[in-house]
Amino acid sequence: MCARREAAPALFRLLADSALSRAALSACGLPLALIDADGPGRPVTYVNAAFERFFGYREAEVRGRGVVDLLFRGDEALAQRLFGEPASHWRLPAWSKDGAALQIEAALGAVRAADGRLTHWVLGIVDRSELESLRAEIAALRSQPVAAVN
Repeated sequence: MCARREAAPALFRLLADSALSRAALSACGLPLALIDADGPGRPVTYVNAAFERFFGYREAEVRGRGVVDLLFRGDEALAQRLFGEPASHWRLPAWSKDGAALQIEAALGAVRAADGRLTHWVLGIVDRSELESLRAEIAALRSQPVAAVN
């Protein structure tokens, strides 16, 4: 066995678990972002590849930027609702890097330190744009008068 592993098995296990967790987040097919709960403006600390594809931002472009400014055009009232009730799922408008409006469902999970202090949020996102577009089309069709059949 490696001397480093024998000298610090807990540290080795912690680093291995950390690498595994990061690999799992990176491999996830849903857009995910880690958000610093203590930082001003709730800055993004990590996004996975699915987030990059969905919103059009590279991780380097979003790291350190406030999630509310980045995705929700600075709508602080929306952010208060979202972060105020993190256990629920929210259907929200969001915007991509190119300014395209997106309909999303967002879910937040709290990450806590060993002492119970909130350190980060995990923001999971599901694209609802197509579903909402189909709902609007159905509503428009329902509002049209029915043609008489002879």
